[in-house]
Amino acid sequence: MIITPSSLSALMVGFRKNFQDGLAMTPPEHERVATTIPSTGKSTTYGWLGKWPKFREWVGDRVFKDMQAHSYSILNKKYESSVSVGRDEIEDDEIGVYGPMMMEMGQATSAFPSELVFPLLTAGFASLCYDGQFFFDTDHPVAANVDGTGAVTTVSNMQAGALTPWFLLDTSRVLKPLIYQLRRAPAFAALTDPKDEQVFMTDTYRYGVDLRANAGYGFWQMAHGSKIALTYDNLWAAYSAMRAFKSDGGRPLNIKPNLLVVPTSMEKTALDIVDKEFLAGGESNSLYKKFEVLATSWL
Repeated sequence: MIITPSSLSALMVGFRKNFQDGLAMTPPEHERVATTIPSTGKSTTYGWLGKWPKFREWVGDRVFKDMQAHSYSILNKKYESSVSVGRDEIEDDEIGVYGPMMMEMGQATSAFPSELVFPLLTAGFASLCYDGQFFFDTDHPVAANVDGTGAVTTVSNMQAGALTPWFLLDTSRVLKPLIYQLRRAPAFAALTDPKDEQVFMTDTYRYGVDLRANAGYGFWQMAHGSKIALTYDNLWAAYSAMRAFKSDGGRPLNIKPNLLVVPTSMEKTALDIVDKEFLAGGESNSLYKKFEVLATSWL
């Protein structure tokens, strides 16, 4: 290939298509458990309010209640993935191997949010969320009054133990248990100008993708983490605990767990619990098809 600006431009078009093809090959698994929230600055602060008060009969003027605000920030970080292509390879038309590499870069870009999001579940037993407690904890505070005042009781959204953790989530609402914060979407770029010092000195062209993003925790009430064995009874206990969650003031949150997230090593165990219509003794399985199972490699 004779290297000219037009030939490099055509090569860039081809590589960009390879990248886009790879991007489309990997379903965005993180969207199952995380809400994508756009960010417009170095970080985004989530001023979580207590819980919106329950409805009351409107007699006289509206009754406004003070909300208890919480401050929780997620700092955006920069990430990149890059590859260099030697000028000689382009001149000698030995660029066929780079197309799959660009596709792989696209796949990695699509999967990257999942790499950020899912490890948060495992880390949730020792990472703080908006109320100042670990995301999975035994003593989340719930106040007696809707404005966050009054006697405080504590609520657990975990089962303590020492085994490989599994997670039960409510992902049916607009805000999911986790947050994927996107400051700048992935952008594919190239450095091929022969006047560029790096191109001149190394005789290579560079292609890469970069983005700014991060991930964090939403409402702990939408998640339950367990470090005890995944069994029929333990899963029922986690489900029952989540169904009983209430907001400040005692209003039921109507949490409806619908997704069981497990590492791939526990996939068979999870499916045996929720995909079999009858239990070992022949009785009906009350958890049959109650949850969807998501076995992910990112835990």
